[in-house]
Amino acid sequence: MRQKMRALMLVAPLLIFVVVTFIVPILSMLFRSVENDIVPNTIPGTVIALSQWDGSSGEPPHENVYRNLYIDLFKAEEAKQHTRLGSRLNYEQSGLSSLFRTTGRSLDDIGELWQDPLEDIDPNFEEGSFWFEMMSGTGGEDFLETRRELMALMSDEDMSGDVGFVPSEEIIQLLPWTARAYTDFALWAAIRDGDTVAEEDPWESVYGALGMDLTNPDTVSAINSYNGAGASALQAAAANIDQLPQFGFREAFTEEDKDWGSADIWATIKLYSPSMTPGYFLNSVDMTLTPDGIVMKPENQQIYTTLFTRTLIMALIITASCIVLGYPVAWLLANLPMRTASILMILVLLPFWTSLLVRTSAWKVLLQQQGVINEILVWLGFVNDADRLVLMNNATGTVIAMTHILLPFMILPLYSVMKTIPPSYQRAAKSLGATNWTAFWRVYFPQSVPGIGAGSILVFILAIGYYITPEIVGGTDGVFISNRIAYHISSSLNWGLAAALGSILLVVVLGLYWCYDKIVGIDNVKLGG
Repeated sequence: MRQKMRALMLVAPLLIFVVVTFIVPILSMLFRSVENDIVPNTIPGTVIALSQWDGSSGEPPHENVYRNLYIDLFKAEEAKQHTRLGSRLNYEQSGLSSLFRTTGRSLDDIGELWQDPLEDIDPNFEEGSFWFEMMSGTGGEDFLETRRELMALMSDEDMSGDVGFVPSEEIIQLLPWTARAYTDFALWAAIRDGDTVAEEDPWESVYGALGMDLTNPDTVSAINSYNGAGASALQAAAANIDQLPQFGFREAFTEEDKDWGSADIWATIKLYSPSMTPGYFLNSVDMTLTPDGIVMKPENQQIYTTLFTRTLIMALIITASCIVLGYPVAWLLANLPMRTASILMILVLLPFWTSLLVRTSAWKVLLQQQGVINEILVWLGFVNDADRLVLMNNATGTVIAMTHILLPFMILPLYSVMKTIPPSYQRAAKSLGATNWTAFWRVYFPQSVPGIGAGSILVFILAIGYYITPEIVGGTDGVFISNRIAYHISSSLNWGLAAALGSILLVVVLGLYWCYDKIVGIDNVKLGG
């Protein structure tokens, strides 16, 4: 037992290093490919209200959904999170990004539809100190903590700390919408902006929320019997409801943008409301999730299955090319005198001492229509000047450049294995009457197969994940799926889709590795010895 513990302690640093730098990133990628918490975290009230909506009716949701959207979206706009939400949903339906962005700019205007008449009814509503006195009290500690947690999830910020405000339990029961909006405002003003809540004028959403409460007859009746802080102003507002807007928030949103009245928009939001989604994986195989189920995308939008197929085929072609070119070179190195072989080996290793970008750029110079290769072919008369070969910005350019770049990874394992094959085996075969070809094919080649296996796995796995060379010389027809992954990570910022594509690529590689083990046997793969 003690010896086992000592052995475990010896390998623990390496084990921790592997887990932190290899296992954890892979698990993180797998989790990100299904993670979808931005929708429920940004508009939590809307998601709950929307769950009651029947999308198959073809009608937009009830007014209650729009009210929740206004409260949630106003808070998200203050935290600048509404654009992230729009970008996420825009991956599923184009146009949603601009819808959330433009609506975010007009939320103040919607709130002012209720703010202006309320301030005309009673000037006390203009004062931040009046609102603070009316909304403050005791008994609302749990309510405050709940809103604090929602705010932290939405903003990805630490919202702990003293707010200097506790909502009154009585006002929470009397004005539930207003209590939510004002508590959100108080949390943001005190913790995020560092202001004193009592000295700050509330957000426009608080006035809109009070307008929501005043549409409830039970609330109006309760206000008339209310005698707490701000009672006279609230009773004045309840007595002059006819001066407030006589339309709801659904009309206000559709007035800002008619798309808010589209059932399709709401169906997309509802479809991607859960915190986990298969949407990224479906997009990775050119499918999409709709209210009617999983369907294939239109043909003009199907790109990923083509890219996966192209990547696998071209990786196989590059691997085969490396075997064809690398085998004779490795055989020559293994059978030359050590002094000569060492000098020639420098030529094999030389690419490792040159930047990958430089080597790829050199191929760009060589392969272009006015490049060195075409110039030589024209000079030799093999190609007419008007019919120069198109060797770049297509699959041909990618195969040529990547075969050159990955060739050393094939030669080195082959050379290591070939050096262990005793020359006496071939001489013995010849002494028994075998021809040179028979001695090679029946005696030498089978012993070199482990080197081919090791080089093939190395080259294929490297090729399937390459993106610099295909990006520079591949053009439209020569890019790999890895180029699309890089695009989603660095340009479109659709990390979920990039993670899903990477996960599928990982599964494909593991699947091919399993097939290789079953057909050839991984024990036959050797790097020498």
